[in-house]
Order: sequence, then C-alpha cells, then structure tokens
Amino acid sequence: MTSLSPGSDPRSGAAICVFCASSRILDQRWLDLAAQAGRLLAERGHTLVSGGGCVGMMGAVADGARAAGGYTIGVMPQSLVDLEIADPYADELVVTDGMASRKSLMISRSDAFLALPGGLGTLDELFEVWTTGVLALHRKPIVLLNVDGFYDGLVEWLGGLAAAGFVRPDAQEVLTVTDSLPAAFDTIEARLAGRAVIGADGSVLPG
Repeated sequence: MTSLSPGSDPRSGAAICVFCASSRILDQRWLDLAAQAGRLLAERGHTLVSGGGCVGMMGAVADGARAAGGYTIGVMPQSLVDLEIADPYADELVVTDGMASRKSLMISRSDAFLALPGGLGTLDELFEVWTTGVLALHRKPIVLLNVDGFYDGLVEWLGGLAAAGFVRPDAQEVLTVTDSLPAAFDTIEARLAGRAVIGADGSVLPG
C-alpha cells in the first residue's frame, strides 16, 4: 500500500476522504449507510478524512469510524465552525479560511476518495477531485458509491457527455463506480496496492 499523506495518522493504512451529505432531514437509511461506511473504513485500518461536520451523513460517518476505533480528521472553514456544526470529537479538526482551501487541504491530506450519496456539496467535491485526477495533478483512487441506483442518472448523463465528445473516454477510467461499500473499499485498497480491479461483470478495470 502507498505511504500515507503528510499528517495522516500513522496507525492507519490509508487516509480515505469520504464525501457525503450534511443535511439534517435525511431518511435514517442514509445515516445508517454513512455510519456503516465509517465502521468499515476503521475496521480495515484506515483514517477518515471528512468535511468535519457533526450533522447528517457527515456526522454519522465520523461517529461510525470512531465507534470502530478509527482516527478521524475533519476539515472545515471558519464560517461553518462559527455555525457550531463542527465535529467536537474529531481527533483532528483543521480550520481553513474558506471552502476552496478546505477542498485543497482535504485532497492533500487524503490517499483516496469515496463519494457516498449527497447533494451539491458532495458533487462539488467529487468533481474537484475527479477533474484534478484527470489532469494528473494527483493519482489517488476515486470511488463513487451508487447504492440503490442513487447516482444512475448522473452516471448515464456522464456517459452521454463522453459519447458526445465533451468528456474524454479516459476520464471515465479515473472514476470507479461501485454498488456496495465492501466493493468500494476493495477497489480503493486494490488501487493503492497497484493490483488489478475486477468489475462486477468480471472484467479487469483500467488501473
């Protein structure tokens, strides 16, 4: 497995940044999914990097990681800290001067990225790491969890953009779409270790 990014907790295998919703009005199943993601991440020996919030799925993923003995790093701009939604139990809470610096720091502190179901903020973060990955500004694994078809519309739309020539075909190879959390973490770990990733249809996905 690749070495940890500077500042990652040395007890953990990799620093995995999880993007997800912070909405307070979500169905319980989405909070349960986030908590499960945090638990699995920690049980596999990884560090959680997140947006540093204590609400919605963002809070649930951090709570899930800590419940399984995981180390959690939150990154949040001062403007959101002032709204009193920062995770008070984060092992590290890094406060930035704005949203742009928040994303930059989350990228630099992480070895891989996992996008759970989310809204505009999650999509903003996903496209930031995807675009910079396509531009070869980093070579860190990026996985989109499409559970229960949540992102079917997005995946179909992106495929249409590629077919029409608006997105390079190789750009799609930078993002891996999975439909379960175990498959998501298997993919991340395989890519970090330089192993081939086997798709749901048995095909070998590009590394």
